[in-house]
Amino acid sequence: MRRPPSRGSRTGQAREVAREHLRSMRMGIDPRDLKRQDEAMKITLRQVADAYFARPGMLKESTRAEMDRHIEKVFEAWKERPIASITPAECRKRFEEMATHGLRGKGPAPTQASLALVTLRTLINFTIGEYKQADGKPLIEHNAVDILKKELKPSVPRTRQIDRRKVGEFWHLLAEARHRALDDDALAGVDLVRFLLLTGARRNEGAELTWDRVNIDDDDPTNCWWHLPDPKNRNPVWLPLSSQAVAVLKSRKRVSGNPHVFPSRSRTGHIMDTRGPLERLSKRIGMERLSAHDMRRTFVTLGVKACRLDVAKLELLTNHVPQGVTARHYLETSDLRDYHPEVQAIGDLIEAEAAVAAGRIAPRTAALFGPATTAAAPC
Repeated sequence: MRRPPSRGSRTGQAREVAREHLRSMRMGIDPRDLKRQDEAMKITLRQVADAYFARPGMLKESTRAEMDRHIEKVFEAWKERPIASITPAECRKRFEEMATHGLRGKGPAPTQASLALVTLRTLINFTIGEYKQADGKPLIEHNAVDILKKELKPSVPRTRQIDRRKVGEFWHLLAEARHRALDDDALAGVDLVRFLLLTGARRNEGAELTWDRVNIDDDDPTNCWWHLPDPKNRNPVWLPLSSQAVAVLKSRKRVSGNPHVFPSRSRTGHIMDTRGPLERLSKRIGMERLSAHDMRRTFVTLGVKACRLDVAKLELLTNHVPQGVTARHYLETSDLRDYHPEVQAIGDLIEAEAAVAAGRIAPRTAALFGPATTAAAPC
């Protein structure tokens, strides 16, 4: 058993500490600054992230959640480490692990790897600006993620979308998938895909839609709309609904105690993932894969190329910031309910193409989906 240090020994240590403080003061260094610097050097990645997220009004909740997911999942082993201790070599290794094997070793995930390292780079830059050493220099002088400058270049914008010649077949297959949904969550996922294609909405905008932000007027089809109070560009907007989108909403069952149009048994209370129906149906129309955002691109492309609609109006309907001076400064960008003819034109086109495709592909649907179930009511 080790003996505690003697009183004389403790006194000697205290004297040595005092002498060090005096030496520091003679050199113009305040011991309190050294203590603060020592504490700053210990600040962890998790603490920096919490400070970054705590800034009022700076981040949308969805952005904060995504960044926090990177901290908790991708950088789980680093989150309680001093952020100043993270090295460039470690950043490169983690990026390559994610890009090659993904988070759980299920396959390459280069996009997620890039997004995660961008999150880390942002937090280190925040540290450089906010945390100082005793002499006023930044706590971190060089961002460790800068070693990945070439790998983290802005990605080439994606252009994947459903070809007009396939959109009718895709819509018909969605209807068949709806009839054969195995449970309410699967049904909600299919309906969410249909809604996204008819509105050009972002996945979260559709998934988080609640009934109190929907208006359906059976006497006036042009008075059917939905509301986004806090979209990505922070411009609250009222958007028109085509008769096809209204039909999708009318087919949804309201769940007692759950305000969402596309409810789920998940923690959020609403559907989050549309990969199931999209992965299954994409190959049926000759595409390797599809994402929820591809529905948005398809909506815009159909509007421009097939319906000959004005690009500026489609920018507004998809809640992008208008690029033209006139649109930015003079157009009404919040109440877009008068643009009902535009969304109706796209809905009519999809419906017409689906009617043509129905006769062509109906015999093949049984092989694709198997025997129909009774879980879902018909459209």
